[in-house]
Amino acid sequence: MAANTNRRGGNRNAKPNKFANAGAAAGAAAGGFVGAVGSSFVPPVNVTINRTTNNHPGGSGSRPHAEALLPSPEFSSPAQVRMYCNTLRAAAVTLSIEVAMGAEIMKGVLAAVPDPEGRAFGSRIRAQKVARKMQRSADALRDAAKNAAACYAVFQQEFEEEINSVRHRARRPQQPVMNWAQQ
Repeated sequence: MAANTNRRGGNRNAKPNKFANAGAAAGAAAGGFVGAVGSSFVPPVNVTINRTTNNHPGGSGSRPHAEALLPSPEFSSPAQVRMYCNTLRAAAVTLSIEVAMGAEIMKGVLAAVPDPEGRAFGSRIRAQKVARKMQRSADALRDAAKNAAACYAVFQQEFEEEINSVRHRARRPQQPVMNWAQQ
């Protein structure tokens, strides 16, 4: 028996061509997409499946609220104040970027709408007026991020004495140092 044959006597390396008739089948499945070239033309088809799972209480279909972006406002320790301010800052920065991008997209889309009076650059001017308000929202969110960071800095300054008194108590007491010069 030869080295390249299988038990049935066929070539072991030769695989059956499962897709030999695929072009004709795909053309027929396309339903004669283009009449003259029916079986030789297969349009590209992309399938995208997005699955969203919501693990928050409140039933299905409900939108997340501000509680989803920020931790609960509990300020019983400096660490909780820091965490709240940092989370607020991060969320405001992210939202600021998103809103600024939205303002630019809005300006581009609205500028493409034809001006009803046929003025040159009329749509572009109107789009700029509308997008300016959205850009101001982005600026306000950026300022909110700055103020959240400043809030924790002021907290540290105003309550420095209380924070340091707790820090000193939390440290391990120093071991007495042996003074060998004193005999």
